[in-house]
Amino acid sequence: MTSNKPSRLKIAVLFGGRSGEHEVSLMSARSVIAALDPEKYSATQIGITHDGKWFTGENVLDALESGKTEWLDTVILPGEPGRSSIFTTRSTKIGDKLETIAKIDVFFPVLHGTFGEDGTMQGLFELADVAYVGAGVVGSAVGMDKGIFKDVMRANDIPVVDWIILRRSELEQDMDAAIRKAESLGAYPLFAKPANLGSSVGITKCNNRADLGEGLMEAAAFDRRILVECGVVNGREIEVSVLGNDQPIASVPGEVLPSREFYSYESKYVDGTSGLVIPAQIPAETAAHIRDLAVRAYKAIDCAGMARADFFLEKETGRVLLNELNTLPGFTSISMYPKLWHATGISYPELVDRLIELALERKAERDRTTREFRRNE
Repeated sequence: MTSNKPSRLKIAVLFGGRSGEHEVSLMSARSVIAALDPEKYSATQIGITHDGKWFTGENVLDALESGKTEWLDTVILPGEPGRSSIFTTRSTKIGDKLETIAKIDVFFPVLHGTFGEDGTMQGLFELADVAYVGAGVVGSAVGMDKGIFKDVMRANDIPVVDWIILRRSELEQDMDAAIRKAESLGAYPLFAKPANLGSSVGITKCNNRADLGEGLMEAAAFDRRILVECGVVNGREIEVSVLGNDQPIASVPGEVLPSREFYSYESKYVDGTSGLVIPAQIPAETAAHIRDLAVRAYKAIDCAGMARADFFLEKETGRVLLNELNTLPGFTSISMYPKLWHATGISYPELVDRLIELALERKAERDRTTREFRRNE
């Protein structure tokens, strides 16, 4: 007797990676995997170590956390576009044999930071011609680089905090000159950040010249490009989640009440002591303005799937400034992105379902594009 029960979609969840946000990725992936309905989905875990090795098997998350990966299977990606399977090698009497591990319907990257959120992984997915969750190459790359992102926002008349970009080579050649260049932005406090990293990794709030020198070196350890931006004095931190492809929607805004000087890595993922006010207690017209800016920014970088937009709201003037757009925001149980959607009426499991649907929609749209051109003779 045959069953009419629909087959489950095969989802590959990718996590870890060669990034300073490796541990955050593991936390996010654990939440995503737990939310995948076993009636709808068959999940395959793909873990990427700090040094870039890809593994799959049972309980890959636990293996990466413990560092004991010797019993896992090495992952080999398909070399044929559209063949959305993952492979490994098995030793036989006549040599190594390529063996299919699983056929994958949708790849779900939960890779924060470099080599995951910056367009590199998305480029690999595009070359393989597979369905994947989240933004494409351009949206990911522009969203990741804080300096280029601000250039694009300014070109689209979206207000941002004033900034400059310094290069690691500038610090090495003349630190005093680099500090003077940063100080030309205005009065302290200033913030020094790696241009291509998230989760507040490598960020320093600089209240004086000594802080700035230390902050620049800290940021330079994570990236060759360092962003220095003005601090927003008496600013409220407002965040909005965005969901969709060509017709994105924005959640209700939420407010972060940092337990430290700013919304640091520890506040986000370690102690969880920062307060989250959802929805943010702001005037309705301000909330509507912030949501509109979030959608405009999302479209400006050709984002897809999801993003979280982070704003500053000046208390005295009511001016709104866009800080960042995170194209693969934190997905842990205490992360703002899913919390904002829950307050808007979309639960965590429903959110995961929708992201998978959006990935399949986007793949179908890409399949409509002609890849060959034949000139009429």
